[in-house]
Amino acid sequence: MSAIEPNWLSLIWFAGLATVCGVAFLIVAGMFPLHARPDAAKSPFVTLLVLGNAALLAILLGATGLYGYLELRWTTLIVVSGLIFLFAPALFEEWRWPLRNTAVELSVLIGVQVLALAILSKIGGSALASLS
Repeated sequence: MSAIEPNWLSLIWFAGLATVCGVAFLIVAGMFPLHARPDAAKSPFVTLLVLGNAALLAILLGATGLYGYLELRWTTLIVVSGLIFLFAPALFEEWRWPLRNTAVELSVLIGVQVLALAILSKIGGSALASLS
């Protein structure tokens, strides 16, 4: 494994975080444009959740990309990102809940993204320290 990617623990973390980014992107992208959402998802609270998720996703995408860039080989970063791009729609299909409550789904997604950011700040501290 070390011949392919010497930093395999960072590879596992990056794959997990990038998977969260891929699934979150598909969920949030389905909520735009804001005026075309279903009637059940047009409340001001749900609009706030959509915008909050979009902001968290932008931060998470940037931080995950930076972590991968600093910790992994360029080829590993491309291959893993491509695999996640390929298989994220299948995980997105598993996300669907029978309740179809948009507010609950978006609230859980915010929790998942905050958890991913907390993990990334914990493991990415050493990568950012190596920059200075």
